[in-house]
Amino acid sequence: MTELRADASTRIATVGPIGYFPIAPGTAGSVVGLVLIVVLHRLQVHPWASSVAVLTAVIYALGVWAAGRAEKTFGVTDPGYVVIDEVAGQCIVFILPPAGGWGWLVGGFILFRVFDVLKPFPARRSERLAGGWGIMMDDLVAGGYSAVVLFMMRLAFR
Repeated sequence: MTELRADASTRIATVGPIGYFPIAPGTAGSVVGLVLIVVLHRLQVHPWASSVAVLTAVIYALGVWAAGRAEKTFGVTDPGYVVIDEVAGQCIVFILPPAGGWGWLVGGFILFRVFDVLKPFPARRSERLAGGWGIMMDDLVAGGYSAVVLFMMRLAFR
């Protein structure tokens, strides 16, 4: 039974085959998050912020569990194959509904990737948290920074 759970947790942490993408698996994981946002937007879910918050919270909770177990499975801290954190982080970027169509979606995607790579305070420090908490938290911080910048851009371009 433990092997079955380890396999399930690894599949969740790697978002199936996405984490094994040969080039930039983190970016591929971010694309999954963006696709989820596009699907929610197309479904016209209401209220938007609550729907995105619930989606992100579910992904985050699953991610903490799965990423922590994946660290043990892969035998390294924050394995590159784990991309569930990028999915959650990308979702939080769009806590407010995307405005202006594809340009805003692409802008939010790029902002998230930049903040995820740069890891401004406290993102880098949050990586020190134990297990799945550290893996997930830095991407939530990057997503939060991205959401703020995207919101400010939205205000500036009104």
